[in-house]
Amino acid sequence: MLWAQSQTVLQAAYVKSYESEKAGAYTTAINDMKAVYNAKDYTANIRLGWLSYLAKQYTESIRYYNIAIGLNPYAIEARFGCVKPQSAIESWEKVKINYLKILEIDPQNTVANYWLGVMYYNAKEYTSAQKLFEKVVNLYPLDYDSTIMLAWCKVNIGKQTEARYLFNQALILRPSDSSALAGLKLLK
Repeated sequence: MLWAQSQTVLQAAYVKSYESEKAGAYTTAINDMKAVYNAKDYTANIRLGWLSYLAKQYTESIRYYNIAIGLNPYAIEARFGCVKPQSAIESWEKVKINYLKILEIDPQNTVANYWLGVMYYNAKEYTSAQKLFEKVVNLYPLDYDSTIMLAWCKVNIGKQTEARYLFNQALILRPSDSSALAGLKLLK
């Protein structure tokens, strides 16, 4: 009986929190959750991490996501959640660590492969970026974003024939695409 009552209270707190979030009252939504917070509750920590992120309380958000990661280290959703506030404060090395850990758990994760590839590309680490984009393109040959990024990696590592093929493939996916057209023009 006591368990059922506590579940009812917990569910009611989540309902209030969702309603407050929907209304844009993030601090109220946080307080709704804190009223029933249990540090050992994975779901509550994810929820508070998300709400704190929305409230631009990035340090708090990271703290809650890290608690969730500690509670369930093989769940990747908490790591993806943590990437948001880390990105907001431009903590790029920690973002990279989270993406690498996600890929350790789930090597085929296309979101982590793509965004870690973007990070490597921006750091001019084209060979590392290429490997990640190739993985995504092999899994999803019609993924424009990974195809165009892979094409630009190929240009930067001197593989013009492969780059030309990928730019043309990008044009099939997005006719008249300015990035693909610029790449082909560069290769002439």
